[in-house]
Amino acid sequence: MGEKGHSTNLAAEYHVLSMLYRMGADAYLTLGNKKAVDIVVHRKGKTLTIDVKGLRDRTCWPVDNWTKKSKDHFLVFVCFRGKIDDASIQPEVYIVPSLEMDKAHPEFEGKSLVYVNPKGNRRVVDRHRIIKAAKRYQDRWDYFI
Repeated sequence: MGEKGHSTNLAAEYHVLSMLYRMGADAYLTLGNKKAVDIVVHRKGKTLTIDVKGLRDRTCWPVDNWTKKSKDHFLVFVCFRGKIDDASIQPEVYIVPSLEMDKAHPEFEGKSLVYVNPKGNRRVVDRHRIIKAAKRYQDRWDYFI
C-alpha cells in the first residue's frame, strides 16, 4: 500500500470521523494498523462500528480484511476522485451495512457488492458497481444519528 495508500486511508478515516462529529455523534477513532474496526460510535445505548475504506483514484476498494458481519457494523467507502490534495472537492461517501455486502443486489444482476477474483485470493468493491446503488448507500449518515 505504501505511504500514499496509508495517507489515503487516514484521510478517509478522519473525514468520516469529522462528519460524525459535525452531526453530534459520540465517535472514537481506534488505533492500530490492519484493524477491522476504524471508528466506534455510541448511539442511543448501542455501539456501532465502522470499517473505513479510502480510495484515491483507483477503481476498487480492497476488502480482503473485512470479516465482521453484524447489524451494528458498517463499511464506509470514501473516494477522493483523484483529487485528494484539493480540499475544495468533497469526496464521495458510500455507507453500507455489513450484512448487505454479500447480499444479491438487483442493480448488479443479482451479484453482491463484493467481487472475488477467479483465483479467490482478492476481494474488492468496484466503485462503478457501488455507484449503481448510490441511492441506497451514498451519504447515508442517518445510520449513525
